[in-house]
Amino acid sequence: MDEVLDIVDVAADFGFGGVIVALLTLLGIVAVIAGFGLWLLTDAGLLVLPALLIVGGGVLTVAPGIVLVAAELVG
Repeated sequence: MDEVLDIVDVAADFGFGGVIVALLTLLGIVAVIAGFGLWLLTDAGLLVLPALLIVGGGVLTVAPGIVLVAAELVG
């Protein structure tokens, strides 16, 4: 976990922190939309993939901002 915080801290020092957070948030939103699309628009008997996409997209939407704030507080 310390390595991840170090990488995020270096990215924030160079000014790329906001860009990384925005890209990961966008990727998370796309994953959530894809998960809901698979769940609602297809006749999928197995609901594991849409559930993983929705949960993973939610984590990708929230976690980068939290990690960036934690890196700024620690460093």
